[in-house]
Amino acid sequence: MRLALLGDLHYHEIDESVPGLKEARRAFYQTVLEQFLEQEADLYISLGDLTNFGTASELREVYDLLRRQDKTFIHVLGNHDLYAQRRAEVLEMTGQERYHAIDTDQAMLVFLDTAKEMDFKDWGGWLDPEQLGWLEEQVGLSGDKPLLVFGHHPVYNTTAGSEKDKGSIHPIIDMWSILNQKQGIGIYFNGHTHMDSIAHRQDWSFVQLSACLDQPGFRIVDIAEDAIRITPVEVMDPTLPDHMALLHQHMKHFSPNPDARGMEDDRALLVPLPIAPQI
Repeated sequence: MRLALLGDLHYHEIDESVPGLKEARRAFYQTVLEQFLEQEADLYISLGDLTNFGTASELREVYDLLRRQDKTFIHVLGNHDLYAQRRAEVLEMTGQERYHAIDTDQAMLVFLDTAKEMDFKDWGGWLDPEQLGWLEEQVGLSGDKPLLVFGHHPVYNTTAGSEKDKGSIHPIIDMWSILNQKQGIGIYFNGHTHMDSIAHRQDWSFVQLSACLDQPGFRIVDIAEDAIRITPVEVMDPTLPDHMALLHQHMKHFSPNPDARGMEDDRALLVPLPIAPQI
């Protein structure tokens, strides 16, 4: 099984009176999404903040780009996706599920909703008791198969920036009481802090993707019999830096992060899997 993962995209509305801005936005997002969707993968996953404010026009336009190719796309909700509209309205527009799981022969895939709804003052993450109970059930159902969890917000004090105020799922939520029930391999994927980062806590690996407007690229996750391989892919186009600079200059609700890339060991990971005994 192969997965393609996209970090915070922040597709955004613009002031079309600014010279060149409309062309820069079109070229940047088309280039990034075309190269993302051209990858051979079974699922294409956004880790949230697909849009910059969650307006109807942002959602409609970015989904028009995504639907140009017939791919199975999963949109994990981020806080920016829920600023302009309520969760139910966004889910109705996109046809996505709030949270759900996909159980395969190779791994259990769990997709969370960690975003608060229309909360402009607190962009941190949250899970309600109902979702926490559901997550605990999925951990148990995964048995000893690899469990891959996808959420927008990191677990507190794992990846870079997750220790900061509003930088994670709220620390009052005891995620570890659930994660520690996992038997075998567990990997948690997230965005939110706009920094590439890989961390290991207890028996879990945590993989965080930066924002595409800082570091154009994505990750490929290959799930094989012997290992799970996570590989970075950079979007290659010589025009992107100029487009990004213009977008940064005229963009609200987004600040460029000069430390987005991190170190090279924050971008790739190999997780060996136990070999099943021969019978």
